[in-house]
Amino acid sequence: MLSPFEESLLSIMMVIIMFGMGASLTFKDFKLSMRHPQAIGIGFLSQYLLMPFIAFALARILNLSTEQTVGLVLMGCMPGGTTSNIFAYFSKSLLSLSIMMTICSTLAGFILVPIWMALYTQGIDDAFRIPPDQIARLLFLLLIPTLLGMWLRRKNANVGAIIELTGGLLGAVVILFLVVTWAPRNWRLLIETSWQVYAAVILLGLVGFLFGYLFSRVMRLSPQKARTVSLETGIQNGPLAALIVIMTFTGETQQLILLIPVMYSLFIVLNSTWVTVLYRKITHREEQARDQAKVEPS
Repeated sequence: MLSPFEESLLSIMMVIIMFGMGASLTFKDFKLSMRHPQAIGIGFLSQYLLMPFIAFALARILNLSTEQTVGLVLMGCMPGGTTSNIFAYFSKSLLSLSIMMTICSTLAGFILVPIWMALYTQGIDDAFRIPPDQIARLLFLLLIPTLLGMWLRRKNANVGAIIELTGGLLGAVVILFLVVTWAPRNWRLLIETSWQVYAAVILLGLVGFLFGYLFSRVMRLSPQKARTVSLETGIQNGPLAALIVIMTFTGETQQLILLIPVMYSLFIVLNSTWVTVLYRKITHREEQARDQAKVEPS
């Protein structure tokens, strides 16, 4: 499904993205994030309570195979990725809030992801389960470039800003390259894949968007903050899930489990695009309404 070159490229890309993510954050940002403590907390709960359960429920409802269930639950347990920050920017959501939620979920991931994976895959044959310590070690190792990026940004803001931009651009280029080269080479696989798999990977993102927004509104967040949480909830770190599978399994088992993260990564870009267009239109209408209210006589 992925060539050795693409697997190596994926590993390098994750290090670059994590380094760039760290370089995007200053310690001042942590202070500024305290302006939205409730939003960050709600986003955190959406990420690590709603999404794992949604993935598990979809796997049961759609009667996925054991390998597909492991792949889908892994996707549901993943922290947010930098992709959510990109779509938050274009949707006119709160970019700073999106970045902080991504950072928080990533930092907590090496503890929470193994716990949720162990919980939601209990009863599955050990041959198909991902050892919790394997997940924790990999996620902890990926925290190192993140912390190095934060340190470099603190030492030299200009260099840190350049690395932030470079990391984001390289990550986007690599993801685009993998998608463009993977789809033509695996067209037969796309045709033969069952409708249940398509439904699972598409609905995981869409239901995540919906539940993230509704949960935020129930918790009395503003519409703009709720849209930010929605994007952060629905967009999971697909490349990270793929890397975990590649580092854990081999042979046919690897390919069967890897199908879910790869398919999710393909469709989440499409789903996020139209959701972003919708959110951008809503934000534009809200801005027009506020401007109109300012000019109307009292």
